[in-house]
Amino acid sequence: MVLIPAGTFRMGSEDFYPDERPVHERAVASFEIDRYEVTNAQYAEFVDATGYVTVAERPLDPTAFPDADPKDLLPGSMVFTPTTGPTDLRDWRNWWRWQAGASWRHPFGPDSSIDDRLQHPVVHIAFEDAVAYADWVGMRLPTEAEHEYAARGGVDGAPFAWGDEPYPGGEAQANSWLGRFPYDNQGVGGTAPVGSYAPNGYGLYDMIANVWEWTSDFYTPRHLKLSDKPVDPGKRANLLAAASAQEGFPSIPRRVLKGGSHLCSPDYCLRFRPAARSPQAEDTGMSHIGFRLTRSV
Repeated sequence: MVLIPAGTFRMGSEDFYPDERPVHERAVASFEIDRYEVTNAQYAEFVDATGYVTVAERPLDPTAFPDADPKDLLPGSMVFTPTTGPTDLRDWRNWWRWQAGASWRHPFGPDSSIDDRLQHPVVHIAFEDAVAYADWVGMRLPTEAEHEYAARGGVDGAPFAWGDEPYPGGEAQANSWLGRFPYDNQGVGGTAPVGSYAPNGYGLYDMIANVWEWTSDFYTPRHLKLSDKPVDPGKRANLLAAASAQEGFPSIPRRVLKGGSHLCSPDYCLRFRPAARSPQAEDTGMSHIGFRLTRSV
């Protein structure tokens, strides 16, 4: 792990997506954070030791999907599938599919494995799967502020972790989508082994791109100040959980994902930046979502 010193930074951005606003000053206490994303090898060690079964490996609850055919309630997860050519970028369903049998062990479906991907970040991880691993090792997920502060690597206020340009000198600084999305990827084409790109100023790898990373914070469509909600922690947590509920499934809160992934592309998802954030339902893992852990010092 890497020790990140306490400090104050400008969190958020006014230049890209509305939910990154407003830019505000945020103080962060010192903490330690994983140098790398949690890998398949590390998660396998956890599962071997505990027998834990991830959300993607459990059958779907028929009461949550009363109109579904029982044969469609098999364990599985969401898998990215490139299109054969240009498509309507307003509809994410054009490149995402529900894949029965997909899980952290089988990232592309039941016929795939992680045997040759042990040093890749673990994916298809739902929020509770990440928390279970964190509890096992005695750590926790980072807050959104901690993740953004660490991802900036000491470069305060720049749009990208490495400066002002997405590809300085024409070179990719992280594992993001290169080419026309979602059909022409001239980059890695999926996850890369952790540490494949240069570290940031704090010595952290893949804080930007490769896979989105879970944080502990509930998602709201703009940054909230502490004064925006009651001071009582219990009431605040309940209100935030309600505000972050997934549309159509009010009982499922959403958490903030940070860092972007290998699917982030300037022509669709310019989110391989420290300030970028994305809402994700707690119960849903996908083939581009992983995590890393922190601990207070």
